[in-house]
Amino acid sequence: MIAVIDYGVGNLFSLAASLKYIGAKSLVTADEKVIKDSSAIILPGVGAFADAYDKLEKSGLIPVIKEEVEGGKPLLGICLGMQLLFERSFEYGEHRGLGLIEGEVCPIEPDLKQKLKVPHMGWNSLSFVRPSPIYKYLTGGEYVYFVHSYYAKGCSGSVTATAEYGGIDITASVGRGNVFGTQFHPEKSGAVGLKILRAFSEL
Repeated sequence: MIAVIDYGVGNLFSLAASLKYIGAKSLVTADEKVIKDSSAIILPGVGAFADAYDKLEKSGLIPVIKEEVEGGKPLLGICLGMQLLFERSFEYGEHRGLGLIEGEVCPIEPDLKQKLKVPHMGWNSLSFVRPSPIYKYLTGGEYVYFVHSYYAKGCSGSVTATAEYGGIDITASVGRGNVFGTQFHPEKSGAVGLKILRAFSEL
């Protein structure tokens, strides 16, 4: 059973529906015992980094999540949930993250080499950087759906896929041991996203 963390900032309905569609048992929860009894954890998230981290901290679930990850349980952060995995974010100031993956979250706009709209919103193809078990059903070049104005930097050792936008390589996904993150939304990425969620559910 996959525990989908409910801390008030996630796109929980679409994610739960996607997991149900692929036949993966899941439960949207903020219950410590349920999380400890789960086979894997998904940390969703939409909105602002500081607000999300504050809500996650107030939920009391940060120590639980870290303990389960240290014990080897797979964790997938999605969109803002992925950004929370990093050491810090520079979204409206500097804010600490969970520190599960080395790197920081920075605004896209100053780095763009072409004048494109921010937020980066829409479908982009994935370019694989290194193998990841969550991509075992993909071959590369598949399109996934992004909605974000900030992206992860300083994490080259953990990047598993990128997406080109405005002349720069956006960090599309990361992986470090049993910790995974996707900047895009698998639950909004059609059949491709379902394949990614299926692969994660099988870890």
